[in-house]
Amino acid sequence: QDAIDRKEKRSETFKTAVHGLETDTPALKTEELGRRAPQWVRDNLVTMCMRCREPFNAITRRRHHCRACGYVVCARCSDYKAELQYDGNRPNRVCQECFIFLTGHTVLEDREGKHKGILEKGAAEVSSRSLLCSSLQLLDKNGKGGTRGWFVIPQDDPLVLYIYAAPQDVRAHTSIPLLGYQVRDMPQSESRHLFQLVQSRQVFTFVADTEELKQRWMKAMARSAAGITHPEEEEEEDADE
Repeated sequence: QDAIDRKEKRSETFKTAVHGLETDTPALKTEELGRRAPQWVRDNLVTMCMRCREPFNAITRRRHHCRACGYVVCARCSDYKAELQYDGNRPNRVCQECFIFLTGHTVLEDREGKHKGILEKGAAEVSSRSLLCSSLQLLDKNGKGGTRGWFVIPQDDPLVLYIYAAPQDVRAHTSIPLLGYQVRDMPQSESRHLFQLVQSRQVFTFVADTEELKQRWMKAMARSAAGITHPEEEEEEDADE
C-alpha cells in the first residue's frame, strides 16, 4: 500500500507540474499534509511559481520548495513556517496555502501584499518598508531631459530599484535589478547632483535634489549591487577588511 501511495503521489505531482498548474490542490491529499514528506516537483518542470504564477529568474525570483506539499514556489509565496509531523514537529518553510491549513492562522493583509506581482505593489506600501525611497530624476540617454519619479528599494526585495511615477501610485512602471551594477559619482553640473549606475553598455543617470540625498542613494545602490541584503552583512565585511 505504501508503494502504491508513493506512486500515486509522484503521478499527481508530475501531472500538476506539466499540465499548466490549473489547480491549487496540493499533490498530497489534504489530510496527509505535514504528516508525510511530499514528493518535490522538479525545478526543471516549472518556469513560474506554482502559487502566484510569477515567472522565475536567476536574480529577483528564485525557486524554493514547500516542505509540506512539494510545490516549487518563489520566496514570497514560501515565506512562512509551520511545524511538520514527519520532521519531528520542527518548523519548516511552507507556502501560504499549507501554512493556513496546518496552523489555522489567517494571513495578515500586509503579508498578502507580498504576493502581488513584481510591479503591482503600491508605492506607499513599498515605501513604508523600504531601505531608501525618495524623489529622483532619471535622465534620458542624451542627458538633457528625463523623467522625475518616486524611487524605492524595498526591504523585502533589496536587490531591485522600483520606479513609480508618483508616491501614491498603485503600480510601478518599471524596475531595475541592481545586482552587478557599478555606482559612479559625477561632478556637480549646474547645481545638479548627478550619479550613475553602469553595467557594460547600460548606463542610468540620476539627479538627486541634494548632495546628502545623492550620497545616501549611492551607498544604498552600491550595497544592493554587491548583493548585500542586510545591513549586518555590510558590517561583517567591514570587520573582515
